[in-house]
Amino acid sequence: MAKEKLTIVKIGGDIVDNDVLLASFFQHIEEVNGPKIIVHGGGNRASALQKELGIEPKKIDGRRVTDAATLEVVTMVYAGLLNKKLVSKLQALGDNAIGLSGADGDVIRAHKRIVKTVDYGFAGDIDQVNVRFIHDLLLTKKTPVFSPITHDGKGQLLNTNADTLAARIASAMSLKYDTELFYCFTKSGVLRDVNDDNSVVEDINVHNYLQLKQEGVITDGMIPKLDTAFEALTGGVSQVHLGLVDILSNTTLKHTTLCL
Repeated sequence: MAKEKLTIVKIGGDIVDNDVLLASFFQHIEEVNGPKIIVHGGGNRASALQKELGIEPKKIDGRRVTDAATLEVVTMVYAGLLNKKLVSKLQALGDNAIGLSGADGDVIRAHKRIVKTVDYGFAGDIDQVNVRFIHDLLLTKKTPVFSPITHDGKGQLLNTNADTLAARIASAMSLKYDTELFYCFTKSGVLRDVNDDNSVVEDINVHNYLQLKQEGVITDGMIPKLDTAFEALTGGVSQVHLGLVDILSNTTLKHTTLCL
């Protein structure tokens, strides 16, 4: 028996922070048939608040360093302001969304990242996803909206990369569903030339991915994004797409598709 299709969408902070782009996102997400899950970031808003509070944001290899003060800020912004903003907008469209952090319903357990060469502070690496809990929500026609805040089961909140969170949820849910993962942001996909939106690399596999990195086409924060996307594919996800929100309702538009 064929599995039911599940659409998982990760939207970047550039979309969450822009009311015009966010309105376009909601237009397209409502055209998606069947159950869906939304995972959001919000790094720009968190960084802005950090600066207002006199805390200088710090990133290494595209990932945020989360000290104790930063953890408080990202929890307020991600699990509070932005999460509830998205949920309220979906409710206005008649979509019964429910906002979640990893601590809610013990849905996502993680551990504090082990220090190897870089100390990322209270960054969380995921240990388990509560598939049954999410599945039960989907059965009641609810749309889970995940902020990238997880917990360790011992009372400690952790900041988990939203791209990674989306990939791990997608992989875990592939046990019950035919999962398709979308990374939506403000570019048309992976670009050969960051200044040319028409230079989309439409298909990337594990072999040309290495070549594109060596050529310097894929650099900085795009590397961990694609690394986690390929992990999702090896973890059972059927398809991964990257591009503008328009691809949610029309995947024939130019974008990047990943394959093994």
